[in-house]
Amino acid sequence: MQSNLDSFLHCTTPLVQSQFLPKREIRNLNSLWNPWERDTVEYFTLGDLWNCYDEWSAYGAGVPITLDNGETLVQYYVPEDTESGDGETRDSFSDLLSDDSESDRCDGCSSEGGGSEQDNPWLRSDKLGRRYFQYFERSTPYGRVPLMDKINGLARQFPGLMTLRNVDLSPASWMAVAWYPIYHIPMGRTIKDLSTCFLTYHTLSSSFQDMDVEDDIKSPEKKRKEGESITLPPFGLATYKMQGKRVGLRQLRPGPR
Repeated sequence: MQSNLDSFLHCTTPLVQSQFLPKREIRNLNSLWNPWERDTVEYFTLGDLWNCYDEWSAYGAGVPITLDNGETLVQYYVPEDTESGDGETRDSFSDLLSDDSESDRCDGCSSEGGGSEQDNPWLRSDKLGRRYFQYFERSTPYGRVPLMDKINGLARQFPGLMTLRNVDLSPASWMAVAWYPIYHIPMGRTIKDLSTCFLTYHTLSSSFQDMDVEDDIKSPEKKRKEGESITLPPFGLATYKMQGKRVGLRQLRPGPR
């Protein structure tokens, strides 16, 4: 039986439209980040990824919820920049590392609140790439602009936020998205169990693409076919105000360590 938490993860996992990389470009991929020999390679741009959040950012993502009394409803969650429970200013964090071909145009740059490459010695490793973008959200949750407005604003300064491809990104690249409940249908009553907020962590690199090996063994028919959209299930999850009995967590996929 699917839990409410499984339902949330299913409904808020990005499903990104993929494209096929031209064959002449496959041999130019970083062999450390893309070690598999394949005749075809699928990819998506970060702009394609943000498109998945466009409607959710405006109207919320609908999640079917089953209450303890057996009743069902649809709870809507809106994606925003990450909130930390302790109220620190380092609320939201996103880190993108790319290969030299892209990062040379923005060596060690970071947005507001981000640190320089020299602040993190481990980032200097060629195996991890060069940092292109890092972001810390400083606004309080109720003072933040919608997620897509934030992304579009940052992309004016960092155009790679739209154009970089997942095959260009280091395995150390990741993002975190906070989800806040906004309303439920049918409306008309307050339900304490629906006040839970979620924080999902997603890898952005193609290095972890299609790594749900255990699921493929158990359900071969669920294995993604070439040309289908690429899913980005979270490798980590945090919750705030979670309560109630009808929760559970499936095994999360591998991610950057």
